[in-house]
Amino acid sequence: MGLFDSVFNAEKGMTEAQLSPAEAFAAVALVAIAADGYLSDQEGRDMTILLSRMQLFRSFSNDVMHRMFDKLLALLKRQGPSELVNLAKSCLPQDLRETAFAVATDLVLSDGTVTAQEQAFLDDLYRILEIPGDTALQIVRVMTIKNRG
Repeated sequence: MGLFDSVFNAEKGMTEAQLSPAEAFAAVALVAIAADGYLSDQEGRDMTILLSRMQLFRSFSNDVMHRMFDKLLALLKRQGPSELVNLAKSCLPQDLRETAFAVATDLVLSDGTVTAQEQAFLDDLYRILEIPGDTALQIVRVMTIKNRG
């Protein structure tokens, strides 16, 4: 054990305790748009618009949304996508997991192409969020239809 382990582990625990359900939901969406290894301004705007229409984020001002995304981007850079998704899962209420998967799928499919990395992300995400395979498949099919036009 190193001299500073207790300090850095305590900070990590503090970060985890501070992730609200809304932040956890947004974290899943953020990792989804970054799954192809690239995070464009347009993807960020699309995600913000999509989330702002949800009841969970309706009371969030633009400033609050920007601060939340800044926090999540810092976590993504510091911990990586896998750790952020696992952290989000631990803070995401069970009744929002299918919705988070649906939003993530919608964001992945919104640009009309699905890279191998994005497909692998969705394959991992439904397992991490403990969504039944038939439900995940149904969500992907519906979102594919939604994003055709």
